[in-house]
Amino acid sequence: MLTLVPTPIGNLEDITLRALRVLREADIIACEDTRTSGILLRHYNIHKPLTSFHLHNENDKLPMLLAKLREGAKVAVISDAGTPGISDPGWILLRRAMDEGLPADVLPGPNAVIPAVLLSGMSPQPFAFMGFPPEKRAERVRLLEAVKDFAGTLCFYLSPHKAEKDIDDMLQVFGDREAALVREISKVYQESLRGTLSVIRGRVREGVKGELVLVVDGGKAAADDSWKEEVPAMLESGMSMKDTVSEVAEKHGLPKNDVKKYIISLRQRQKDIA
Repeated sequence: MLTLVPTPIGNLEDITLRALRVLREADIIACEDTRTSGILLRHYNIHKPLTSFHLHNENDKLPMLLAKLREGAKVAVISDAGTPGISDPGWILLRRAMDEGLPADVLPGPNAVIPAVLLSGMSPQPFAFMGFPPEKRAERVRLLEAVKDFAGTLCFYLSPHKAEKDIDDMLQVFGDREAALVREISKVYQESLRGTLSVIRGRVREGVKGELVLVVDGGKAAADDSWKEEVPAMLESGMSMKDTVSEVAEKHGLPKNDVKKYIISLRQRQKDIA
């Protein structure tokens, strides 16, 4: 039997009685870091064989874990914090077990996404969880472009040392939308910073630590085309395209590229008419 078991994301009390029972009954526990998981297990006086199972050794460990499941062993999978299978290879083992018809289950429990969405004060219905943005900028921008018109709330995991670059790209693609940076959920220094993306970028530049969840308002503002009525008058007044793009994008929370593309198309239509 394979069971994915959520573990606390900060406060050791945030674990269910069922999760503790499953861990005590397990024949082996697969975890990201045996040292990190060892702290939790010792706290609850659980002494079971541990094996590391993370994104860098998944191909080596999958055969062994699947073999144990085929033999009827009780295998529990945990992550360093939260629900396994989101940012670790737990879901790969789960999928392989399900494909083979092996018994598998996922327990409900701690995760950072739901608390972050609610602490942001934004609408939780609908929302989309995007995980960590891609490492490569081109892939990251493609992802942001693909979701920029989503009308619901967007939720991202961020790494502290990459957060500023990620938010820079969001500003470029999304415009200066309302957002919230929720940090260190359930820990002593839990913090929820609400404002626009530019305000949050300024806070990140000062330095942030810990686990970060960025919640961004949906693309509702971009669906309103009333801003297009302002552009011709601004250009006719002598304002440069660059300044027009900046002012309109900031005022309406629009991606600068969208405003620039509209101005270019507007000028092209004017040329065609002439």
